[in-house]
Amino acid sequence: MDTVAEFLTRIRNAALAKHEKVDVPSSNMRVGIASLLQKNGYIRSFKIARDGKQGMMRVYLRYTPKGEPIIRNIMRESSPGLRKYIGSKDIPNVRHGYGMAVLSTSKGIMTGDEAKEQKLGGELLFRIW
Repeated sequence: MDTVAEFLTRIRNAALAKHEKVDVPSSNMRVGIASLLQKNGYIRSFKIARDGKQGMMRVYLRYTPKGEPIIRNIMRESSPGLRKYIGSKDIPNVRHGYGMAVLSTSKGIMTGDEAKEQKLGGELLFRIW
């Protein structure tokens, strides 16, 4: 099962349904992605509720003043059946700079621009705009 795709699908569906928040099971990968989305302004915030098991993460979505979701689309690139690895020179420019690519590198999860600056390649997880 692709947990990253499930996480992104829940966020996409909640944004299209104009929900204020969405609850997802927590993991280190999802926390890294959520912190990156928060830092770049795609979500308002997120909280992690610890329980005896995996824990739950509540993601608060962000909207424009007109009520349109900030997240227009999320496209999963790499999947468990077909991993997509790219070098630092092959990192895509998403929507002419209005979107971002998210990579899993040897130094953690980062945006395509950060990976280009550090000259790192890695697994292209998804594109968001």
